[in-house]
Amino acid sequence: MAFIVAIDGPAGSGKGTITKIVGKKMNLINIDTGAMYRCVTLECLNNNIKSDEIEKISSILENIDIQLKKENGKELVFLNKKDVTEEIRSVEVSSNVANFAAIKCIRDKMTPIQREMGKTQNIIMEGRDIGTTVFPNADVKIYLDCSIEERARRRYKQNLEKGIEQTYEEVLKNIKERHKSETERELSPLVIADDAIYIDTTTLSIDEVVEKIVSIIKDKIFN
Repeated sequence: MAFIVAIDGPAGSGKGTITKIVGKKMNLINIDTGAMYRCVTLECLNNNIKSDEIEKISSILENIDIQLKKENGKELVFLNKKDVTEEIRSVEVSSNVANFAAIKCIRDKMTPIQREMGKTQNIIMEGRDIGTTVFPNADVKIYLDCSIEERARRRYKQNLEKGIEQTYEEVLKNIKERHKSETERELSPLVIADDAIYIDTTTLSIDEVVEKIVSIIKDKIFN
């Protein structure tokens, strides 16, 4: 039986960075579901398809190929055989992904793929609805939270490091809009699972959060 750790939380709460580190420490395969939704968003944008053009989106989904790979120690994302690891983090994709991720046909396509990944391997999966929808029976559920201002500061810093030009105010506005969209959407909204362990990362370092989660996982494995 595969061991599954579900990490949920809003954008900028540290999920991506922390999940990767915990995955390495606990020998769990890290799966970033957000990257999958970003791939669909990118493919739609590349084809000038808007989020209300459901038939066109459904057509795109029929042949889309998304692969999460690990090469030379780096986690890469491939869309239709092309490396889009950096491209899916663009401002344009970030500004549109929440709208596309709320669409039923997209979630209906992604969720079974995500569940399949957890059937035969021990995984740590991060996203918005992992502990509530994708793996409601996950062995460990963590909800990472953070103040909106701190989340914006972290994302702004990440953007600078990646050469993405966007002001702090623009990042903050985008974070607020995404949070509203993700928590208020009808389909798989971002909520805290009843049995999830809540961790506020606002004042914690990455190492402190990692230590907490590793300890939680070890308690579950050995008790």
